[in-house]
Amino acid sequence: MKIVVTGGAGFIGSAVVRLAVARGHRVVNLDSLTYAANLENVASVAGSPLYAFEQADIRDRAALDRVLAAHQPDAIMHLAAESHVDRSIDGPGAFIETNVTGTYNLLEAARAYWTAQDRPERFRFHHISTDEVFGSLGETGQFTEDTPYDPRSPYSASKAASDHLVRAWHETYGLPMVLTNCSNNYGPFHFPEKLVPVVILNALHGRPIPVYGDGGNVRDWLYVEDHADALLLVLEKGRIGRSYNIGGENEARNIDLVRSICAHMDRLRPDAAPHDRLITFVTDRPGHDRRYAIDPTRIRSELGWRPSVTVEEGLRRTVEWYLANEGWWRPLLTRQGVGERLGTA
Repeated sequence: MKIVVTGGAGFIGSAVVRLAVARGHRVVNLDSLTYAANLENVASVAGSPLYAFEQADIRDRAALDRVLAAHQPDAIMHLAAESHVDRSIDGPGAFIETNVTGTYNLLEAARAYWTAQDRPERFRFHHISTDEVFGSLGETGQFTEDTPYDPRSPYSASKAASDHLVRAWHETYGLPMVLTNCSNNYGPFHFPEKLVPVVILNALHGRPIPVYGDGGNVRDWLYVEDHADALLLVLEKGRIGRSYNIGGENEARNIDLVRSICAHMDRLRPDAAPHDRLITFVTDRPGHDRRYAIDPTRIRSELGWRPSVTVEEGLRRTVEWYLANEGWWRPLLTRQGVGERLGTA
């Protein structure tokens, strides 16, 4: 296939780009290169004849029309989004503009392109979303594809809106779509404002490791390369009009995850051990969802997929990658907002 990947210079998008090229797909990486994007994420495939890059913003409809007309894709994988909850608390407008208006523009561009191509049956619009649209769970239960939406932050509300738009364009206009909602991703190339890289880098530099609230918030952790594998499978074999929840089957409290990272740092940097002495509990984020958990039954039973990397193995790989790739993460520490406490408004 020829696939347009929006947000392909971001964390998850770049994992999709790298894997798709490795599997022989032709990939057009469409990215506006905002603060969280980095073309170093796709440097390993940049010289491939299967790869092309287009700097364009999904809020720019004319640019989208141009890219689709020029590259004639068989599918669009839509990962471009503002995704940091704390930033959405401080500045929700950017999340509405990108995640809602941008998705609308992309849907309209895709519909126009698909119609001009005589509505080919093999065309796919794959919208990649988050489990945060479902809200917060109690101590038991899991999110299924039928869980009612109940977003609690500007970020999750904007992603919920984009999910509804994608479904509406399928039901109203027949646009062939599949939709996925994933749990928390982690792994190499994770922008250093999210929990896992913050813990690694603060531990490395002997700085306090901030843990929100009591650290009891629970997430289902999904290794990013497992996620990319699942996304390509859904694109190729998922049923049109269907949504699939993708989880890592790795539930952990934030505090336990942080302590696991510290244990890996103790092994790799024993001179500074114990790193868990740096853990510092800080004021919780407003509206912080208590627990997320994914029921992966549908993708397992219909498509035969399940994650291959446990959270302990994935954390080991991730810590080792950050320690070996200072040249990648150090320049990012100067970008706006990195290293600051955001989301306290």
